[in-house]
Amino acid sequence: MGTMLDTVVIGGGAMGSAAAWALARRGRQVTLLEQFGPGHHNGASHGSTRNLNPGYHRPEYVAMLAEVIALWDELEQDSGERLLNRTGIVNHGPDPRLPLVQAALTEAGIRAEPLRPEEAAERWQGIRFDQQVLHMPDGGQLNPEAALPAFQRLAAARGAEIRHHTKVLDLEIMDDGVRLTLETADGGISEGGTRGAAMPGVADMVPPAAGTTEVVTAAQAIVTAGAWTEKLLSGAAGRRKLRIPRLTVTQEQPAHFQIADELAVWPGFNHTPGPGGAYQDWYSPVYGMQTPGEGIKAGWHGVGPVVDPDRRSFLPEPVQLAALQEYARTWLPGVDADSFEPISCTYTTTPDEDFILDRIGPVVIGAGFSGHGFKFTPVVGRILADLATGTRPAPQIFSASR
Repeated sequence: MGTMLDTVVIGGGAMGSAAAWALARRGRQVTLLEQFGPGHHNGASHGSTRNLNPGYHRPEYVAMLAEVIALWDELEQDSGERLLNRTGIVNHGPDPRLPLVQAALTEAGIRAEPLRPEEAAERWQGIRFDQQVLHMPDGGQLNPEAALPAFQRLAAARGAEIRHHTKVLDLEIMDDGVRLTLETADGGISEGGTRGAAMPGVADMVPPAAGTTEVVTAAQAIVTAGAWTEKLLSGAAGRRKLRIPRLTVTQEQPAHFQIADELAVWPGFNHTPGPGGAYQDWYSPVYGMQTPGEGIKAGWHGVGPVVDPDRRSFLPEPVQLAALQEYARTWLPGVDADSFEPISCTYTTTPDEDFILDRIGPVVIGAGFSGHGFKFTPVVGRILADLATGTRPAPQIFSASR
């Protein structure tokens, strides 16, 4: 006889870990399933730096920013970990949205300061600034390598079960819940994970032996499977079809450039190009930040090759990498453009780059974070918990039926 669970979260990256944390804080019974081991590099939630870039003007995102800045502070206090380095964020270039961003952030009580390029260059001499500059002091760099274990540790302390090396082979949607077929490689219990007594029906659940399968049923599932979302949902059997906006998985390939100017101070930065001319060889806007011990991280946004997440090479696309070197040579005078280390991660992107946060029957979906979601992780966890508990809907822009 299968095990009956309450809420299963499928995918233990940033969003799944935050959903487990948010549900456990409400006293809900939750089991988090992750197909890989802790700290793996197969998805989008690894590495030690992500920009918390407040550069939004649309009201839904600005509201989330105001909430998430407080939630990151709360998570730091609860976990005892430093998760946010407030270096500030500097966005520049001929982006017509920058004045809108300044106005929206100011109205929301988030600091935003316009600067002349020469003023910015005096503060941050490692960057060459372009036309207009917006400095947002409340931004900085988040640390995924510290944040994910913190979410999971705090969730486990409140009774959540955390299972790594546990892959969902099949998701079947039923009238009263979901049935999952799982494959567990090594028993599936992570360090700090809890078992049994807090969840009815789980006390007698013994982890399967290496390479074995089991079937469990749950009242509901939260799917936060990142690059594997479409694979999982497209194979979901049952009476209710799960239709969501198309997701495109790309292998993104930023690089860490060696610092050449040891006196330079580095904010996080985003550089948006204009049409033609000096920008004709650009693939997209560029983002960047300092990664302690590794150099200055810079990368194109969302233009890497389309990949199957189970068949990635992890090797950089050479033409894009060469163009990134030229960008660094021109716009980042504080780095050595010829000394760099390529890195690799995935984006899972919707056609409009807005997230998918919705509930369809017994399945809650958190997907399509499109390369700009990590900063919102605690708020996304809260929204997914709201959807799972029926507390309130997500903003309409995140609807799966849009």
